[in-house]
Amino acid sequence: MRHPGVREISRRTGFSPATVSNALNHKRGVNRDTAALILRTARELGYDRLDHVESVNFVLARKTGEVLDEGTFHPGVIEGVERAASLQGIGTTFTTIELSDRAAAARQAYDITHDSRSAVVLLGTEMAEEDYALFERPEAPFVVVDGWSDHLFFDCIVTSNENSAFRATSYLIRMGHRDIGYIYGSYRIKNFPLRERGWRRALREAGLPINRDFCVEVGTTVSKAHDAMKAWLQTNPALPTAFFVENDIMALGCMRAMTECGIRVPADVSVIGFDDLTFASIANPPLSTMRVPNRVMGELAVETIIGRLREPRDYTSVVHLSTTFVERQSVRRLT
Repeated sequence: MRHPGVREISRRTGFSPATVSNALNHKRGVNRDTAALILRTARELGYDRLDHVESVNFVLARKTGEVLDEGTFHPGVIEGVERAASLQGIGTTFTTIELSDRAAAARQAYDITHDSRSAVVLLGTEMAEEDYALFERPEAPFVVVDGWSDHLFFDCIVTSNENSAFRATSYLIRMGHRDIGYIYGSYRIKNFPLRERGWRRALREAGLPINRDFCVEVGTTVSKAHDAMKAWLQTNPALPTAFFVENDIMALGCMRAMTECGIRVPADVSVIGFDDLTFASIANPPLSTMRVPNRVMGELAVETIIGRLREPRDYTSVVHLSTTFVERQSVRRLT
């Protein structure tokens, strides 16, 4: 059975396909009476925007690969997208945009966001604010996962970064730690400053000092984190009793460097990470961390698209998902 489309509604109402599309998407600029007529005609014809979406395009926006390439975060998101799309009888396609090539990225982004046959789930992990301008005013149904724009309005599914880091640091405090350091990545993604805010807030509320001598910058791959931490340790610095680390990849590299320098985890220094990547549970010792519900993020992205297709609205939303604390063996109780 052929489902009525924008052109059929245009023919019935006499309005241009662009006007019909804008009305169906509840965009501003369409006369109220015109929009009402178009929507009424669409209902009479049995128009369902979901019928015209053939696939969900999972778009991985890659800037340097410094965060994405070694992690297992985005495969979980993909799994969630594929599962939710499959339940709707929709396939999934995959596109990588290299943001380092701005001209090529702009062409790709335009084609992706103006393909009416696809919905878009954009992975924003490595995206900076200026990168979102490439995706401004998408025509295709569009959701960002693990990223957001401060200047443009998109539907977004994100992690509760600040509160999660606050909980992780508060756990270390409950375990008796008073000197708690912070290990941060030299490559800054938008999630990381929020995690630092959570660490700072937990220390401040507990009346504990923030010691900059215990803040260590490392690379965001396992090998770069290892090398930077080892170089720092070889200066024989004073050590905190615990570190909160911005993600598991950095934590694993730093733990290896500590072991090579004769520092025992957690007997000498406790470590807690963020993400609960696959490798965290098999580290030595297994890493305590904050589990991000990446599969759920993918599922919610597709559900958001389905909801917007079936009930268009003129606003967007940012959904914050909490993390789950995973207690393993990398933290020692002091009191």
